Amino acid sequence: MKALDDIADGIEKRMNEKDTVREVALKSSRAVIRLSTTAVRIIHRGDDPSEMLMEAKDEAMRLRSLLHEHPDLFHSGFVENALQELVEACIVHALNKGETIPSPEELGSTDAGYLLGLADSVGEMRRFALDALRDGDVEGATLQLNRMEYVFETLMRFNYPSALVSIRRKQDIVRSLLEKTRGEISLAHSNLTLSCEVQELRKKLEEN
Repeated sequence: MKALDDIADGIEKRMNEKDTVREVALKSSRAVIRLSTTAVRIIHRGDDPSEMLMEAKDEAMRLRSLLHEHPDLFHSGFVENALQELVEACIVHALNKGETIPSPEELGSTDAGYLLGLADSVGEMRRFALDALRDGDVEGATLQLNRMEYVFETLMRFNYPSALVSIRRKQDIVRSLLEKTRGEISLAHSNLTLSCEVQELRKKLEEN
């Protein structure tokens, strides 16, 4: 039975190594998520998240390097969730700054994780649009709506089975957010037009 013992020893050694790598990867993934979500909050405050996003990207690259010999761990759910958060934050930042949108390769992301993060970025754009509407900035809200439509059109190019990328539910969510935002902006625009007409009428009455 020594041969079986030797086999078991080899398996145990490899499993111990993988378990150690997994624990490090989990910690790294949590760091990427924390940095990315904090960066989004910084963007909404109107501050510059560049330093934090750079730290998140560096952590993502270290994570990818760590898992180079463990593709099963790299393609596991917890890693893709972290990269998805990073993609979302970087795309929101790039669109707000009018900069070139980073590619999956630049962010160390899988294609599937990139598309899911791209879809999630629409929710943040909607938040910006609603903030603009609350400030009476219909033009600013419309700019965000245009960005949302641009992303939605891009997402709709991808019609693949869920085994490749689970994007259909995200597409439906983005479509719903787009319709809601479009309706709210349309209403705000109508109210603004009506307000201008009322003011103009009052001005004419005062002149007479």
